[in-house]
Amino acid sequence: MNGPERPQVLSLQLTSGTDPASVRARVEAVEMLLERSLRIPGVNMPIGLDAIIGLVPVVGDIVTAALGAYIVWEARNLGMSKLQLTRMGANVAFDSALGLIPLVGDAADFVFRSNTRNLRIIKKHLDKHHPETRVIEG
Repeated sequence: MNGPERPQVLSLQLTSGTDPASVRARVEAVEMLLERSLRIPGVNMPIGLDAIIGLVPVVGDIVTAALGAYIVWEARNLGMSKLQLTRMGANVAFDSALGLIPLVGDAADFVFRSNTRNLRIIKKHLDKHHPETRVIEG
């Protein structure tokens, strides 16, 4: 090794295209930022801005709900079915409702990750209808 190891840096490269590959990249980046952008030292548990912003009463819950709704909006632009969009909206609504309960909502952000669930629904749709968007993860 030549020199000290460099720390990993979260890099978000958001594309502005409307093609399925660009949408996939944006949704994956937003999900990463909201759910897995940081690690809790000692327990190596991933957290994201969803858990941190959610600590701010009411305003934090509104902001995280809006960011979750953005993922659903991107799914709508992909032409996903009403059933899929309803499931995704229900995930965001449930997460938001939990977030309104003091302490319980903050703890729930570590267990119920609506954005990760919604990303999984989008990836399943893209893998079926747009297989060229698949990315080999290593």
